[in-house]
Amino acid sequence: MIDAIPGRRSIRRFTREAVSDEAVDRILDAGRWAPSGLNNQPWRFAVIRDKAVKERMASLTRYGSIIRSADVIIAVFFEQNAGYDRTKDLQTIGACIQNMLLAIHGSGLGGVWLGEILKSGVEVGSLLDAPDSCEFMAAVALGYPEGKAPEAPERKPIAELVFYRG
Repeated sequence: MIDAIPGRRSIRRFTREAVSDEAVDRILDAGRWAPSGLNNQPWRFAVIRDKAVKERMASLTRYGSIIRSADVIIAVFFEQNAGYDRTKDLQTIGACIQNMLLAIHGSGLGGVWLGEILKSGVEVGSLLDAPDSCEFMAAVALGYPEGKAPEAPERKPIAELVFYRG
C-alpha cells in the first residue's frame, strides 16, 4: 500500500475496453470499507455505463471529454439521512473516494476524481434520479488507461507541511 499511494495517478484518457461488473463491484466494496463516524456509511453510488446518460452528464462539466471516454462513471452521493455531523460525513466520503481510486489503481485500471462537475450537482442528481436526500459529491471516471500514465507531480517537502512537532 505504501508504494501504491505515490504510484497512483489521475488518468483522464481511456481505451474502449469494457470494465467488468466484478471489477466495479470490487471498487465499490473498497469504497464502502472507508472509516465513517459511528459507522454511518453515508455514501451512496450511481454506476453509469449508458452512453446517452454519460453524454448528458458530460454536458454539465468542462471535463466532458473524460466522462465520454471512460467506460464507467461512479457518481458519489452523501445520503444526508445517514449523516450525523456534516464535516465528518464529508471527510469520510473523501476517504471512500480515495479507497476507490486506490482499488482502481490496484486493479490495473485508471481513474480520476472529478470535482468541477459539482457546480451542476442538482442537475446530476436529477439526471440520475437520485433521492432528494442524496447530495452529489463527486464523479469518478474509470476505465483502462490509454497511453502512459503521467509523471508524478512534485510534492512539497514534509518540513514545509509540518508546523508543530512536540
